[in-house]
Amino acid sequence: MNSLETLFSPYQLGSITLKNRIVMAPMTRSRATGNIPNDLMAQYYGSRASAGLIITEGTAPSPNGLGYARIPGIYSDGQIAGWKKVTDAVHQAGGKIFVQLMHTGRISHPLNMPEGAEVIGASPIAAVNTQMYTDQEAMQSLPVPREVATAEIPTIIAEFVHAAKSAVAAGFDGVELHAANGYLLEQFLNTASNQRTDAYGGSIENRNRLVLEAAEAVAAAIGKDKTGIRLSPFGAFGEMLPDETTGEQYAQLAAGLKAIGILYIHVVDHSSMGTPTVPQSVKDAIRKEFGGTIILSGGYDADRAEADLKAGKGDLVAFARPFIANPDLVKKFAAGAALAAPDPDTFYTPGEKGYTDYPVSAI
Repeated sequence: MNSLETLFSPYQLGSITLKNRIVMAPMTRSRATGNIPNDLMAQYYGSRASAGLIITEGTAPSPNGLGYARIPGIYSDGQIAGWKKVTDAVHQAGGKIFVQLMHTGRISHPLNMPEGAEVIGASPIAAVNTQMYTDQEAMQSLPVPREVATAEIPTIIAEFVHAAKSAVAAGFDGVELHAANGYLLEQFLNTASNQRTDAYGGSIENRNRLVLEAAEAVAAAIGKDKTGIRLSPFGAFGEMLPDETTGEQYAQLAAGLKAIGILYIHVVDHSSMGTPTVPQSVKDAIRKEFGGTIILSGGYDADRAEADLKAGKGDLVAFARPFIANPDLVKKFAAGAALAAPDPDTFYTPGEKGYTDYPVSAI
């Protein structure tokens, strides 16, 4: 373990002490039948509680945010009770867990949504090259979203606040706002999806406004030390496109988040999955302007994580797919053991296969 001494060192994240700097990254797994967390999910997360911090799959703050099949929400009493099973399992195993609040916005299909919900976005621009799976009719093209009216913005912020309060009631240690990967909050940040002419479109300041207002409201409701955020500058998921303002925009956004005083920024670089690389200069600017905890994410193995932590590029490192097939990932990292490979065919299918049936190794 000596070669991974930084990765395995404790870290003080606000008021909680993490036993190591390994974060289980948020991953959609589509096991929440009826959009309610269940015993299977409690088993899944509880078995991975050796991570310093778990961040859950994207979880909808409202019915309009339920874009994918079988993803969980956190706005109803039933959902809060379901998530309580998960947080209890993680805490009983000695772990810490944040819920990721994800409003899918235009990356959604009505067949995956409850009656009365609708597909909304920053502007009435569809993600025309994206298809989404539905249980009823398999793969479907995405519709043109209804543009969020200026007068509706406070309601959307209130939904995030209600979800954050629900997360505390469910026993979570904190929340992560999902302002990455092409979902609603990033749809306001990015000029590919935001062509508004009101106070939430146009300039960098205007496009950053919703994210900062949501972060400020959530931090005020549940505490700055319980509020984090995920960002993906230069990301391509959800048909996002960088422009000449992207670097400056995220530097300004980081400065705004510092002023609010939130707990961390989780920076995603999905270049290992084929998206544009996030320039190191942009990552450095975010770190400099924010001044607080940075979680690094994107294609990491243990050695690269250790190197980037030692180089001061971040404070924690998130691992995604390695955790799918290796519930004992932390132990395997410590032992230098080989990792099992996950089965992509079961990433999003219902049931325990490819979810809770990966064995723990006898190390």
